[in-house]
Amino acid sequence: MNDDFKKEYLNVDLVDLVKRFEDKRGFIQPLCDLNMKSASLIYTKANEWRANHYHKKDWHFIYVIKGEFEYYFKKTNSDEKIKKKIVSKNDLLFTGPMIDHAMLYTQETEILVMSKNPRDQKTYEEDTVRINFMDHSNKF
Repeated sequence: MNDDFKKEYLNVDLVDLVKRFEDKRGFIQPLCDLNMKSASLIYTKANEWRANHYHKKDWHFIYVIKGEFEYYFKKTNSDEKIKKKIVSKNDLLFTGPMIDHAMLYTQETEILVMSKNPRDQKTYEEDTVRINFMDHSNKF
């Protein structure tokens, strides 16, 4: 992780989008200007959980194309209280390394995920630690 990354995104979750470029044709909205190796489109049905893990070194930006989810998170191995954000269409969420996180999709949702690491199964599994973090019994 380089110093620019640390300064800009440490302790950030919802990211303010930078000004988009607009002209008569439409617009271009920058989402991730960091070196990344994966962009994935993920579709999730309503009332489903995803994540319940943390990443050792990987980070990702999540841009919501449509839908909404509840994002639960806290620093890994900390005693801090679990936080919750509602993430909706056109929001950009950042999850850094060593952040326990889980998402409850409250609507049918499509997200674009941009990650530092490649998304091949081997790389993903080596960096991902699954945890029993959130489910329907402890959501708030």
